[in-house]
Amino acid sequence: MPGTARMPCSSRIKQFGNFGREGGGVSGIEIALMDLIGKVYGIPCYQLLGGKYRDKIRIYADTPEPDEPTPKAYAERVLSRKEMGLTFIKFDARLQALEDVPGAMVGTRTKFEYPINARSRAAGTGQVVKITQKGFEKLAEIVALVRDTVGWDVSLCIDHYGHGYLTVKEVIKLASYLEPFGLAWMEDPMPSLDMWGHKRVTDAVNVPIAGGEDLYLWDQFRPFIENRAVDIIHPDLLTSGGMGETKRIADYAERYGIPTALHFAGSPIAFMANLHTAAALPSFVALEHHGLDLPFWNDLVTGMEQPYLVDGYVTVPNKPGLGVDLNLEGIEANLRSPSGLFEPTEAWNTPKLGFWQPDRRWDK
Repeated sequence: MPGTARMPCSSRIKQFGNFGREGGGVSGIEIALMDLIGKVYGIPCYQLLGGKYRDKIRIYADTPEPDEPTPKAYAERVLSRKEMGLTFIKFDARLQALEDVPGAMVGTRTKFEYPINARSRAAGTGQVVKITQKGFEKLAEIVALVRDTVGWDVSLCIDHYGHGYLTVKEVIKLASYLEPFGLAWMEDPMPSLDMWGHKRVTDAVNVPIAGGEDLYLWDQFRPFIENRAVDIIHPDLLTSGGMGETKRIADYAERYGIPTALHFAGSPIAFMANLHTAAALPSFVALEHHGLDLPFWNDLVTGMEQPYLVDGYVTVPNKPGLGVDLNLEGIEANLRSPSGLFEPTEAWNTPKLGFWQPDRRWDK
């Protein structure tokens, strides 16, 4: 009706996303719409984000932890990534590496279950009571051997201390042990929503701090950026709200002199969305890739050039949209039970008003 204000579609759906992987639905819809628009107009998605700053995107590889958490085993795993041509590598020397080291921890590490609120719980309420001097020295020994093994021509970063494992002061102490090894960053050292905890660490250490993979929309990134709580923002565009929202976040961070690295662990569709977004970010550092060890990963789409990863970089496609299409046969062959391929979703055909209630199903 004339004169009746309507909420924009993007604003209407944002309310259904949230912190962490609960942002995936909203982000996925945005990526799909960007792909459709690009294909309708015959232009690559990076043009919808303002154009590209680079033709190739630097990849940093996640590295699976070894079965035996010895310094040699960690070094061999990271070296295997370098042998794939990668020049930027992340590895996770977590507290599990201390389990068989007598005197490395005070107390007993409890079995870690992953509740929904694990990333937002209070610091120091995690798996151990305290790391000893011997424990810090052991973690530093792992990082030292990794650095010596791969050399100084590779950028290294380290992850996985932010589930409430360590207190602020323990993170600061750990960073002092790791400082000599020239890390590109320590990732998520505090629970994801603990902005002030991150700031205390960032202000106190000489190792760069990265964070943000669980934050949803510009609104949650804003206090981290304005207070310079991290040195590098690290959005995951499958959580942060999609391509356009991630571009908005990164551009805002650039005003404060904070560069952007992109967290990613997903399908080739999301990977291509990351490539286009990375191309459009002036202060981009590197894009994570978790699919290097999945033999079926390439089979989920068609249109991706092979080999897509050359000397640690991926070329930004100039095809319309994301530059790839779904390979339904490849997807169906690799579905995990009980998932189905495009199952009916009639329950969502009639939107319901009001707030969701735990005892109320949408298909009633």
